[in-house]
Amino acid sequence: MTWRQATRDELRTFYQREFPHYLGLLPDHVTSQGPKEIGIAFDQSYPIKKDDAPPRDFIRRDTRLGSDGERVKPAFTGMTEGSRPLVEFIQTPAAADPLGDTSYGLVDPALTDQQAPLPAAVYHSLACWERSHIVAIDIDAKDIAYERVTQNKDPTGTNRQSILQNSGVIDAPPAGFPYAFGDINQALRDGFAIREILEDDFAADETLVVYSGQGCHVYLLDDDSEHRYDTQSRDVLATLLTEQYGFTIDRQVTVDSERLIRLPYSLHSEVCRMVQPIQSPDFEYRTKARPTFLQEVSNA
Repeated sequence: MTWRQATRDELRTFYQREFPHYLGLLPDHVTSQGPKEIGIAFDQSYPIKKDDAPPRDFIRRDTRLGSDGERVKPAFTGMTEGSRPLVEFIQTPAAADPLGDTSYGLVDPALTDQQAPLPAAVYHSLACWERSHIVAIDIDAKDIAYERVTQNKDPTGTNRQSILQNSGVIDAPPAGFPYAFGDINQALRDGFAIREILEDDFAADETLVVYSGQGCHVYLLDDDSEHRYDTQSRDVLATLLTEQYGFTIDRQVTVDSERLIRLPYSLHSEVCRMVQPIQSPDFEYRTKARPTFLQEVSNA
């Protein structure tokens, strides 16, 4: 088992061959309520049509387009396996850009010598068209690692990278990454502990834990028609989890109702592992999150 970045060929193979078959498994909040945006991070910067505009390494597109001043017309035909326009946009962002006929659209690959971009990451917005904004808690192994080495001792180093290097984190398996495998394990344990808090203390009926590639995301999916999960209530939740319970989370993900978050069943290219809902903190991400086509070609 190796822990490494996905190659361009692997990105292409995953999104062309494997990804479409997972669309039918997407959680309901992604498919039926309609996230307002889809975001794609590219494996390399790519030009847009606007003169003198810098190349883009990330784009976000509304899932509904304007009609008489209102964004009511679907830009894509959904998120099921048979919905080709969305699949094609993720597979080939430049060729299938819904803004392709505007100055902010990506340049047609046939009109440039640059390689067409491939998705290094795919995101969906926590803001939805037909329901309250979703709340998500992001627990990242790199944040847990940094907290671990700085909490109880005076670290050596002038910045985060040097502190992790001098503490041995960078050299620990997986070598070269800003965390150890144990930090991912801790992130998964924390994710399920947070889900239990949401269910017990907040009477949450619908929650979801997703392995994110280098940690986990916890979703609070109950529709809050009274507060609509405003900034204040999100900030209170983030403060409760960090100060009262001592969890290491990315506060901005919880507080920001417009945040984009990794799409389940997309590929985390930095580690070549698939983002996916999980049922236990004991999920064996090192083997079970590998794309199927890599499992088929032995020890990739």
